[in-house]
Amino acid sequence: MKLRTLLLLFLAAFVSGCGLLGRGGGGESSRTTGWEYNAEETGNIPYLSGYEQEAGPGLVFIQGGTFTMGRVEEDVMYQWDNHPRRVTVASFYMDETEVSNQDYREYTYWLSRVYPGDRKKIYAALPDTTLWRSELAYNEPYVNNYFRHPAYSDYPVVGVSWDQANAYCAWRTDRVNEQILVERGILQHDVSQSGENVFTTDTYLAGLYQGTEGDDPQENPDGTSRRVRWEDGLMLPSYRLPTEAEWEYAAYGLIGNTDGELLTDRRIYPWNGAYLREDRRKEKGRLKANFVRGRGDMMGMAGALNDNADITAPVFSYSPNDYGLYCMSGNVNEWVSDVYRPLSFLDVEEFQPFRGTVVTEYRRDAGGNLVRDEYGRLVKDTVADYRNFRDGSADSQMIETDDWNAEQDRSTSDMYVQDDRPGFFSSLISDEVRVYKGGSWKDRPYWMVPGTRRYLEQTKAQDDLGFRCAMTRVGSPEGF
Repeated sequence: MKLRTLLLLFLAAFVSGCGLLGRGGGGESSRTTGWEYNAEETGNIPYLSGYEQEAGPGLVFIQGGTFTMGRVEEDVMYQWDNHPRRVTVASFYMDETEVSNQDYREYTYWLSRVYPGDRKKIYAALPDTTLWRSELAYNEPYVNNYFRHPAYSDYPVVGVSWDQANAYCAWRTDRVNEQILVERGILQHDVSQSGENVFTTDTYLAGLYQGTEGDDPQENPDGTSRRVRWEDGLMLPSYRLPTEAEWEYAAYGLIGNTDGELLTDRRIYPWNGAYLREDRRKEKGRLKANFVRGRGDMMGMAGALNDNADITAPVFSYSPNDYGLYCMSGNVNEWVSDVYRPLSFLDVEEFQPFRGTVVTEYRRDAGGNLVRDEYGRLVKDTVADYRNFRDGSADSQMIETDDWNAEQDRSTSDMYVQDDRPGFFSSLISDEVRVYKGGSWKDRPYWMVPGTRRYLEQTKAQDDLGFRCAMTRVGSPEGF
């Protein structure tokens, strides 16, 4: 019986190998045509089955789901801009910690090496350390030391604008994807790259980056080397700022508070309960985050420094939440990608809520060639700008007018009062104002609630405002 079974298995394998039960030597075949994928005789049609995304450096996986976004306690500021609303967030990846001074110094060091003569570009990336300066406080040591001195290497970078944070995300994307290609033997590290010939993910995929080939390049069926394609799945999606919904969802870490599909405990902070101190025996009484306990009390009494942080604390301080994320409350506030609107929670979609979508496409010259700037980056043109979408109705306008319906093409500046004259009212709302969240070393506990939100012009920075990166997950929410 066993011999008969073995003979049948051998016969089946032989027939399949001869192409009688399928095409081309045992590879996966198309369910549409029967042609074999990735085979020279059928045109080398690409197909990769079972792809599973790996987390990029510094990132942890955040399994998505539904949650109630918005206010969880009394709105003591009376802003009415975070109405509770149930939404769903797709799975994604997020930095385990806030971006540290060391992380950001790696960026500025790279800029100095690649663009040594371009002081304007280098200075544009530097954090504004003068924000530590105060007219009635001795903060000059922080102006000179906080970003540069090794004592603060593991502290969160601050004084970075939203624009600067986005530029860092783009740079990090390119360096991570370049390193992936180097580790795979597809490229060699080129420390001499400069000017237009600088590796970016976009220019490499477009065939414009002229790098040095590695020892194990990708090959065509005829044995010639080829560039990695996006369809190969080797390179990672872009690092970016998280959306407000993603950030808030990740901060709560409700994965630890579920029983099946039942949420057992609604959180105020990234931990259970309404208390700000540890209740575990070993750490009992210690503060769970870095914040201001009361007027003039930034860190406690000498001999018992309760949070051990006069200003910021190292990024791995305190206990992580159930997703393994550190300092999602306190330490420094964090930029998110959303444009601020008071009533965003009433407008945005139920799935992946976000205000700030700007659709772009690559610019081409008259000959159809991609256009690059002086740094080799592909130039993009705006196709659609939805930052202001749905603003402009009679219900949303805040300016006086005799006949709103007669007014056409109202912009944000028309709807929200913008008056920079001293003593005159300004709403401070525009398409260049972004949300930040999380509370900081100089905030009271109210701002540590993930549902609270504040906003600032995207070109400005603060000494208590930093950021962390996120990355889109492609494929299933958790893997099949």
